[in-house]
Amino acid sequence: MDEKDFLARQFDNHRGHLRAVAYRVLGSAAEAEDAVQETWLRLARTDAAGIDNLGGWLTTVVARVCLDVLRVRKSRREEPMGAGIPELASEEATDQEAILADSVGIALLVVLNKLKPAERVAFVLHDMFDLPFEEIAPIVGRSPAAARQLASRARRRVQGARPDSELDAARRREIVDAFLAASKSGDLKGLLRVLDPDVVLRADAVAVRMGGQPEIRGADAVAATFKGRAQAAKPALIDGALGLAVAFHGQLRIVLRLTFAGGKIAGIEALADPERLKQLAVTPLGA
Repeated sequence: MDEKDFLARQFDNHRGHLRAVAYRVLGSAAEAEDAVQETWLRLARTDAAGIDNLGGWLTTVVARVCLDVLRVRKSRREEPMGAGIPELASEEATDQEAILADSVGIALLVVLNKLKPAERVAFVLHDMFDLPFEEIAPIVGRSPAAARQLASRARRRVQGARPDSELDAARRREIVDAFLAASKSGDLKGLLRVLDPDVVLRADAVAVRMGGQPEIRGADAVAATFKGRAQAAKPALIDGALGLAVAFHGQLRIVLRLTFAGGKIAGIEALADPERLKQLAVTPLGA
């Protein structure tokens, strides 16, 4: 086995951990995989013989890559999904996004999206992966004390902005009905009234391959995406939680899982992968 193959095997031993770190920081499986790949490229260009702790070195690099992605993401204007995305889609998709999302929780990802890039990195590395602040500090370009403050501030925001767990079921239904009515009628202002300013819309690989984007952020962009759409959507209980479902000729084709925060819709997860849909318990509700 040559040196490059040996290094590749060592990297593969850490790949799962790196993907987990990247996903929790970025909240996107595709971006997380890109960050892991960039980490490998940087390792391949480095003299590995000079690395004492490969796991720590790789974690530091992937965290820095993710921080750069967050900063670029924050500075660019998010565009809405293309008009070509249908309400229905059926095409085989990987389960990677689903597995990662289930391991973190969509609700927590919604809250993490509200953090500033350095806060999110510090919080994830310390609170989720137990990295000491002495190691986090150079990643975020702060002193250990300042890194501790970043994580502490992020922790307070996470605890204070947890998605609504006690929101009245009737109130949730009102929000969903208002969202549907505004979407179908093309009422942009009506959509904005029920969407959290930092709402995040995520679509699985099936919907993405039909012409959309895997992720859209912000009420304006998400409202533009749903304006004049959702004509066939109906309220439904999805694994016991209120959401939306679309079925044609009795066959379930797509569901929208919703996360609520502050009395508004803060997260929308569009699932169209037939294999995932089979695993969901979906109960249509009266219109």
